Amino acid sequence: MSRITFKRPDGQDCAGYLVEPKVGSSAPGVVVIQEWWGVNDQIKGVAANYAALGYRALIPDLYRGKIGLDAKEAEHLMTGLNFGDAAGLDVRGAVQHLKRTSKKVGVTGYCMGGALTLLAAANVPELDAAAAWYGFPPLDYLDATRIKAPLLGHFATDDSYFPIATVAELERKLDAAGVRYEFHRYVAQHAFANEAPPDPKVATRYDAQAADTAWKRTVAFFDRHLKS
Repeated sequence: MSRITFKRPDGQDCAGYLVEPKVGSSAPGVVVIQEWWGVNDQIKGVAANYAALGYRALIPDLYRGKIGLDAKEAEHLMTGLNFGDAAGLDVRGAVQHLKRTSKKVGVTGYCMGGALTLLAAANVPELDAAAAWYGFPPLDYLDATRIKAPLLGHFATDDSYFPIATVAELERKLDAAGVRYEFHRYVAQHAFANEAPPDPKVATRYDAQAADTAWKRTVAFFDRHLKS
């Protein structure tokens, strides 16, 4: 995994972490968006897993090198993030960077990154597929009519951060806009796919079965839309 610098659409530099698969730079790409913790070892491991499956994986460093080691610090970093800037410029720049040699590129993210994935689906016209994990933005900020790529979502029924009832509202909004989407609900808590949360005091719980099922669904989704 290499630390790289890529250009945003506004010409500014953004740093990130890129891991290339053995098949090389012509492979399809996936932009992996961090949780509120930042670009830590856990999210780097997710990118490495994609590379092992033949994808080029790029993690944009949205916090510019900072990492939250506990919930209070992570919340402070997330609160200071401009979500529109992150989705429309950082993530879009990452997609454009991969598309220089990759024919198709997807976006995926977890928690805060899940919310940014949905915003990117509406604000990054170059992406070819998006998979959001247990996160969504305030629905008033999401223009579903601009989402053209297929969308996958994984949500936890007992999520104390992103209420599952809001997912039904999101689905109605996507239906009204004619978005192609596939949502799954899991009897689990928030961040059920994070096996190593930095702060054990947060209301999350790793669920190996739910995580494995959601991962397999995501890989099949990306294989279908990015490798075909």
